[in-house]
Parts: sequence; C-alpha cells; structure tokens
Amino acid sequence: MRPLSRIIHGLALALLFFVSPGRAQNAAVAAQAPALSQTGSLLTQSPAGSTAKPADPLRLSINLEGAERPAQMSVAVQIVLLMTLLSVAPSLVLLMTSFTRIVIVLGFVRTALGVPSAPSNQIIIGLSLFLTFFIMGPTFDRVNKEALQPYLAGHMTSPDALDRASAPMKEFMLKQTRTRDLEYFLELGGYGPTAVKDLPIRVVIPAFVISELQTAFQMGFLLFLPFLVIDFLVSSVLMALGMMMMPPNVVSLPFKLLLFVLVDGWHLIVKSLVQSFLN
Repeated sequence: MRPLSRIIHGLALALLFFVSPGRAQNAAVAAQAPALSQTGSLLTQSPAGSTAKPADPLRLSINLEGAERPAQMSVAVQIVLLMTLLSVAPSLVLLMTSFTRIVIVLGFVRTALGVPSAPSNQIIIGLSLFLTFFIMGPTFDRVNKEALQPYLAGHMTSPDALDRASAPMKEFMLKQTRTRDLEYFLELGGYGPTAVKDLPIRVVIPAFVISELQTAFQMGFLLFLPFLVIDFLVSSVLMALGMMMMPPNVVSLPFKLLLFVLVDGWHLIVKSLVQSFLN
C-alpha cells in the first residue's frame, strides 16, 4: 500500500501545480508534513515577498439603518409628501388659481375670431400661466411669508404650515365664489350653518371651480356678440347680392380682425380679466 500512497500523493501534487503554479511549493511542503496529512488539513503560505491578497467576492447589502431614529423617518415622509405635491401641482394650479377663467376666455376669443389655430395652444396656455402668476403674486407672497419660510426655518410643524398656507388660498377663492355654490356643496357634504372662516377646503375648491366656469362662460358670451353681429351683416349682404355660394366666414374674417385690431382687443381682454380678480 505504500507505493500506492506515494502515487496518490504525486498525483495530488501535480494537480496542485497545474491549478496554482505559485502554490506548488507550498503544496509539496504540506504533503511532506505527516501531522497535517493525518488530520486531512493543508497549510499554505504565501511566497516570500508577495503582498497580494485574494479579492473579496461581490456582495449586495440592503440595510435599514437608523429606522429607530424619528428624524430619519420624518425626512423620508417629507420626501414622499414633496413628490406627491409635485405630481398634483398642475391640478392645484388649474383649479385653485385664476388659470381656469383666463384660459377659457382666451379660448373663446380665438373661437369668436374664427381662427382656431392662431394664437396656438402653447401661446394661450403660456399667456394664461403668466397672467395667473401675476394675479396670484400677492397670495403666493403671503403663503411664502406666513407658511413656507417659517417652516423651512423650523419654527412650525408641517400641519401648522399647511394650515397657514391654505388660509390665503382660501381667502382668494372665497372672493371669487358665489354664495349659492358654497351653500350647495355644504348641503351635499352634510354640513350645517358654517362660518366663512370655518369652511373646509374640500367645499371651497369645487364651489370655486363651478363659479369660475360660470364667470368664464358669461365673459365668453359677451365676447361673441360683436363678432356675431359682423357675421349677420356679412351673410345679409351676400344674400342680397346673390352670392349664396360664397362662405360668409371667409368674407367676415378680415372684418373681425380689423375690428379686433382697431379696438385693441388683446389689451381690453387682458385688462378685463385682471380687473375681474382684483375688484
């Protein structure tokens, strides 16, 4: 059995030599140690002057550190609330500011003129946004001064900041909201007689939107009247001349544009819109 044992040891040394040439000498030393061969252990040493270390395998570690600290959790909640606010910001701009009335009236002006593509939608929406920022400037300044800056300075909590921020917005919306619409939504919500300062925001917002739609359509009706008169006159003249095959819109369009330019229509419309919110 001794020759067979030597053959097995020789094959093991050869295998170690081909797999790791730098460790062949260490494998030979380990094979000659009787104590290590009896226990089945193999002792390897790095060659002299070698400082290389085996690379650690890649690991993926997911830790939830600091979960017991309330400050870290509050920051995470604030980030979630901020992302949620950014996602609903367009709806807030559309429904809680003067944007609704302005964009509807400007759309009526374009339709009344008979030019559905001039000005384009981008121009109308951009003008409506800038007019909205101009009209809502004092309200936004109050929100920034009374709620945002104290909250960023750490002088108030998030619920207090939200209450302070909603007060100027509610005041602006109530100035433009009809009493009939407020009473209707109070009745739908099951509220009894409520003071103006105690009106919930979920009642004020829908009542404000309905009032804005009503006001915008009333202004649009008044804008259509002069252009409708021009259409009637042009149609009557064409019928009297026997030009029944001539489209009245083609003939009336230059007269509409001429009237709109002569009266400085854009200035009058923008002025009326701005004053309707400032009064």
